[in-house]
Amino acid sequence: MDFNSFKEEMNKNLNSLKIILNDEQMKIFYNFMNLLIKKNKVVNLTAITEPKEIIIKHFVDSLTIAQYLEDNQRLIDIGTGAGFPGIPLKINNSSLDICLLDSLNKRVNFLNEVIEENKLTKIQASHGRAEDFGQNQEYREKFDVAVSRAVAPFNILLEYMLPFVKVGGMCICMKGNMLDKELEDANRALNVLGGSIEKIQKFLLADTDNNRTIILVKKTNETPKTYPRKPGTPSKQPL
Repeated sequence: MDFNSFKEEMNKNLNSLKIILNDEQMKIFYNFMNLLIKKNKVVNLTAITEPKEIIIKHFVDSLTIAQYLEDNQRLIDIGTGAGFPGIPLKINNSSLDICLLDSLNKRVNFLNEVIEENKLTKIQASHGRAEDFGQNQEYREKFDVAVSRAVAPFNILLEYMLPFVKVGGMCICMKGNMLDKELEDANRALNVLGGSIEKIQKFLLADTDNNRTIILVKKTNETPKTYPRKPGTPSKQPL
């Protein structure tokens, strides 16, 4: 896909989000897409490899939460994978200070390449697990916002995310078609970890029939020091 076609496709799909990107931002997204396609032939980063699908299912999908962010916030993207939603959020709003966290080093190497090639600042990629980083005093309750996209069931996700967020801050959980039972199962986790649901937004992703759910969780109290538990425990013994 050439740059002009890319730009047209991006603008068409971002229209519903009321997001307007300048040419410099478009070029960074375009470079990011091409690097993702190129590297994915060597390292398995994503199952989505067609340019139009990358635009909608990675770029536009990531930017659906941009409306909930404020300038200069410190944000952590947990289980970022190939950089979603963190890198699109950074390209859209350069004032954000972002940490991209992933447990696979091959992904972190790719993220560092994207950051360096596009000269992105106030963004770092870190290799590690949320359970370990959430107990690290450099990261624990130091962020205004934690985001995560389709990483785990909601109650497990809360144990990964809430320990990173300051009291008064926000977790933004991005999921697919979420059933009411998954919300009910998370009541105990919310009470124990110090969170409360502020908003649930359900919608169809632009130009698709893909269901999306965004859940905003306010950090109301400090998370007890015992959480997150050691690696593997939240998924094996969910709250």
